[in-house]
Amino acid sequence: MSAPSAESGAKTSPGGPGDPGRVAAAGLSLSPFRGLRYVPERVGTLAAVTSPPYDVVDPHRRLGLETADPHNVVRLILPRPEPEDTGERPDRDTRYRHAARLLKKWLREGVLAPDPQPALYVYEQRARDDGPTGELLQRGLIGALAVSGREGGVVLPHEDVMPRPVADRVGLMRTTRANLEPLLLTYRGGGGAAGVIERTVQGEPLLTTTTSDGTHHRLWAVTDPAELAEVTRDLATCRALIADGHHRWEMYLRLQREHRHLPFSPWDRGMVLLVDTARYPLRVRAIHRVLYRLPLEQALAALDEGGWTLRELRGPLEQALAALTEAKAAGGNAFLLTAGDSVYHLLTGPDDALLDATVPKDRPEEWRRLDATVLHSTLLEHVWRVPDGPDDIGYLHAAAAAEREAARTGGTAVLLHPVDEGVVRRLAEQGVTMPRKSTSFGPKPATGLVLRSLELG
Repeated sequence: MSAPSAESGAKTSPGGPGDPGRVAAAGLSLSPFRGLRYVPERVGTLAAVTSPPYDVVDPHRRLGLETADPHNVVRLILPRPEPEDTGERPDRDTRYRHAARLLKKWLREGVLAPDPQPALYVYEQRARDDGPTGELLQRGLIGALAVSGREGGVVLPHEDVMPRPVADRVGLMRTTRANLEPLLLTYRGGGGAAGVIERTVQGEPLLTTTTSDGTHHRLWAVTDPAELAEVTRDLATCRALIADGHHRWEMYLRLQREHRHLPFSPWDRGMVLLVDTARYPLRVRAIHRVLYRLPLEQALAALDEGGWTLRELRGPLEQALAALTEAKAAGGNAFLLTAGDSVYHLLTGPDDALLDATVPKDRPEEWRRLDATVLHSTLLEHVWRVPDGPDDIGYLHAAAAAEREAARTGGTAVLLHPVDEGVVRRLAEQGVTMPRKSTSFGPKPATGLVLRSLELG
């Protein structure tokens, strides 16, 4: 079966991963659900109970969110074990049980409450921006999306996943029986869903809040049957690219398989934010690496073979990143290495012989030349011999944060240039995944504005 082009086109595909009993799905199927939302009168402010997605919350920010409000959603998405729950031996299961008890407690106390009827939710983010308009505006639809595997060709992943984060998210969702934060997916529609969004934002929102980063958030409910039908017709001709949330999508797939014996299962759907990038293009940023146990001097000394070129640069960071951008524009692979001391080493190369010896040849040439591919296959595995695990490699979304972490640990920060969105989409359409943590799409939805309980169907 030939794949549809870009992110749209009618198609028929298996509805579930490896399950012939599922009903075939044509395109995207987004269902309304009864959202769980914070009751404003029971919390300090809505902004104080929101959080960024779980995987971008560092320990310092986590503590700040926990102290901002006793009901901050970070206590659900990154739960800590309670002392009375754990005794002498805290473990993951206890954290998950604590999150489940906390969710039930907040519902019982009226801190969270379900909306009276199922809805799709229009979600808007506005923020100041350094682009030509001076403002970033993003709108999309939050709903319960039918879960299907890669072989279905309806939802396209573009990155590999790591087993440990997937297992962690599976344990949390299985125990809480809730979708606690929406995944970010992109599509390109025919205009029907976009029309519903634009009409909806003319009305009064369910909530309005401004988070500490200056982003304005608004949420509306779409319940009118005619509007919901219009969204269904449009999305039925589309497919989506996972922009952010690969580990949580794999979580959805695993939990769907666990519950495949149920004829009608809430586990067959997962909460997502769908953004039409023809209307609202997302930004793609790099995710940087910190090699905790590899000092910079050792990293540089290992680059004496393979056609590598090194050029030392002095700060500031913005100037060094501009040099990285210039090197990428000239073609080939380029990285910035630093120990976090405002001295940078622009690394370009390698030669074709080293690439052929270290990078798998069973993938498209575009994949073989990705910076993330060369970093992991050539530098980390072959040149530096860095084990692929959380004790050796850290992933940070901000270059400045990667610098600080390298300085703190005595390791090496490897700063990367963003991948073009067109490259991401082309590879995804070929069924080729990029190395994990290759991209950071944004802006990401705030966590805590709406949750989905599987207990409500």
